[in-house]
Amino acid sequence: MPGPPGLPGPLVRRSAVLSVCVAVAVSAALATLTASTPPAYAAAAPAHESPPGRHHTGDGAITAEADPAEAAVIGEEHARAHAQRRSAVKGPKEYPQSKRTESLAALKASQRQTNARFAAAQFGRFTEFFPSPDFGVHTALLPTGKVLLFSFERVETNPTKETGPTDRIGPTNAGRAFLWDPAKGTGARAFKKVEPPTVLMPDGTYTPRPAPFFCAGHAFLPNGMVGVFGGNTGGKGGSGAKLSFVFDPWTETWFRNRDMSVGRWYPSVVTGADGRQIIMSGQSERGTGTPTPVVERFPALRHPVPWRTYDIPVNLAAERLRADAPFRNDYPHLFSLRDGMIYGLGRDADQQWLFDPVKETRTDLPRRPADFRGYGSAVPLPAGYRGPDSVLVLGGDPHDPNTYRLSGGRWTTEEPRAFGRTQDDTAILPDGTLLTVNGALDTRDYGHGPFNPKADLSYRQIELRDARGHWKLGPAQRLPRGYHSNALVLPDGRIMVTGDELQQIANDPDIRDEMDGSIELYEPAYLHRGGGRPALDRVPGGELGYGAGFEVRSSTAAGVTRAVLLAPTTVTHAVNTSQRHLELPITGVRGSAIGLRTPPSAADAPPGYYMLFLLDARGVPSTAKWVKLGGRR
Repeated sequence: MPGPPGLPGPLVRRSAVLSVCVAVAVSAALATLTASTPPAYAAAAPAHESPPGRHHTGDGAITAEADPAEAAVIGEEHARAHAQRRSAVKGPKEYPQSKRTESLAALKASQRQTNARFAAAQFGRFTEFFPSPDFGVHTALLPTGKVLLFSFERVETNPTKETGPTDRIGPTNAGRAFLWDPAKGTGARAFKKVEPPTVLMPDGTYTPRPAPFFCAGHAFLPNGMVGVFGGNTGGKGGSGAKLSFVFDPWTETWFRNRDMSVGRWYPSVVTGADGRQIIMSGQSERGTGTPTPVVERFPALRHPVPWRTYDIPVNLAAERLRADAPFRNDYPHLFSLRDGMIYGLGRDADQQWLFDPVKETRTDLPRRPADFRGYGSAVPLPAGYRGPDSVLVLGGDPHDPNTYRLSGGRWTTEEPRAFGRTQDDTAILPDGTLLTVNGALDTRDYGHGPFNPKADLSYRQIELRDARGHWKLGPAQRLPRGYHSNALVLPDGRIMVTGDELQQIANDPDIRDEMDGSIELYEPAYLHRGGGRPALDRVPGGELGYGAGFEVRSSTAAGVTRAVLLAPTTVTHAVNTSQRHLELPITGVRGSAIGLRTPPSAADAPPGYYMLFLLDARGVPSTAKWVKLGGRR
């Protein structure tokens, strides 16, 4: 069913939305309470209010499910409180704090010993490691420079058990979200809670809770907002939700849109050349093992694409495309390449497809070498001034270290990495090289069996790919991070690494506080070459058209040899559809002014925000500034 009715128009200015969103949410809640049959999804309360029956305790856990017999005697609320106290006592007893502390200390020691042989000027180095209030199952670098992290409320503090509420029905099946502001450092004050909208889920309980949008799909809209689609309704090994939201980085607020036509749990989303988002796959509302073939587009063609920062999508609908995408497995890799087509690369070797978002057709691509691959990474390879025209697929099979390139409608086997791994994340760096971090033997298995936090050291070592396509092993990260791990490039050129709730709670320095997660920062080799960094002092503040000349200012202009656009990342489950690296031609240097030219078309670089880096002859990048490509259609 659609989201909350009665909002003013499909695409409205921020002031109008903010003045009505609370009133609409409250009205919807009252209507729901008086209806004889609750709707599938309805707004139940303003996002900032805590729903009934859900409370945090000192250990950061949420209220446990009440025992029905106890609730009949002392009431639901008291029974929940008793259940929570029992859970809080049991968790640390089953997996004591001393074990977590010792494990983290051992990881720190082995990291120090391993990394002593890697020179930072050649391999980079891991620097800060600090607590986070979220697991970081989903991350997105926003055009404000802040990072959005969201996941689920933990239901277990024992890492040998499932931490997330996948099978839970009711209020414990809930999502959460935070912002990390790198400009504020690494302490607790650098994080801000941005709780998702409160919803009623069609799980038989219709209990209000923050939207359980974990294991959703997401991508950027041209106005810098993040579209988030799907989530978990609970039960049946997890089942797909029809939820549709955007996160507005400018007001730091979530907004609700009309439900999708089908539920999706583990879907993929990519932004096309027209700025609209294409949504595919995901387990349906019928539960695990029922991936949907339905393809949807957001927003529907009858709605304008949100372009300006104050164009907030509220109550907008998606629409179904004529083409289908019958992926047998979830989270396919999706890429919009320079021909304007959407490449859908499934985990099954025979499910590689090309989608035309204008004609709404699907055609076959050649079968990928090698067989089924689990969660592994894929990267659209840099191709200079034009947008990418090839994709490198890597990881997903612990027994296959090879990398596979799709280019010109054919597959080739490329140079292998040191070893096979799944759950890895591969990022494009400003200098055009690739970095692989994270990884495991298999889902929840780090080499010693599933749900065993002990990990082989090899999965903690990063791998680096140079401009010629050669790989080399690098230093080790602090935590092994496999399932639900993520990595993204920050505007200052560092890499943020997070995710994997099992490893985070297994190595939590204080399981009783509310900092469930952890973040580690990696500094690539280009930050350790000495001699300072190029300066990027000023960029245009307006929109930049395609194939257009523009000018930037740099106090080190004479030493600048390259200018690069790097798209911000939004990533989950090793799936990153947003990465893009483009070299901008330098058209002239005059004093502190550097002339540049934007990419030729929206197919080369979909409209939206990009990080602009200046690089010197050593490959050292400046700190990036944000520019916006494209014009409103």
